[in-house]
Amino acid sequence: MTINTISGEDGIDQRKPVESILSVISTANPSCNKYVAKKSQVIESPEGAQHVCYFLLSGNIALHRRGDGIVMMSEKAPFIFGFSNQLGKDSGMYLRALEDSVYLKIPVSVVYKMIEENDLWKQLAELLMYTTTRVYLHCARVPQLSSYDIIRCHLNELMNESDELRQSTAVSAYIKSRTYLSRSGIMRILSELRSGGYIKMEKGVLQSINYLPRKY
Repeated sequence: MTINTISGEDGIDQRKPVESILSVISTANPSCNKYVAKKSQVIESPEGAQHVCYFLLSGNIALHRRGDGIVMMSEKAPFIFGFSNQLGKDSGMYLRALEDSVYLKIPVSVVYKMIEENDLWKQLAELLMYTTTRVYLHCARVPQLSSYDIIRCHLNELMNESDELRQSTAVSAYIKSRTYLSRSGIMRILSELRSGGYIKMEKGVLQSINYLPRKY
């Protein structure tokens, strides 16, 4: 099984089940319409529309909490959003493209039928476990960790993003969109890490991480 590992030291399995995701995506009808979302475009179904799944074929999409806009998780292709009812009616969530992205939009009922016909329940379970873990870790970090710990986690996550996204996103904006930390507090810690030689930044963009101490 091909698995991508998300950097982190939470002691929780965060491995992305890529092969399982691709197995589900491969069951989609080749005639399904492909949609393109430009960078920063919000992806929402019309009010009253049926619950759908979004099969991310290329690009990177973030799941936002409605109201404060906090990013609960973001994923590069391949991935499937829409299970667990996180995008169902009154879920309080929406999607936004972090870079130009291509996706399929398929009703949940149709997806479940495809899974049943192809006996992909195990693959679906792996995807759901991964998604639940990602959202849980985001929620768990906010109240339990120090400002430095939170920034450290998100610096590691940013390094796992695509080069296109990382090179076009200010590291302070990336962290701010995912936390309740103030911009001034984020900038202060980033400045200290940069001057200490722990990270390399150019024009606000993260270039590399040399070493991030566990405590700072």
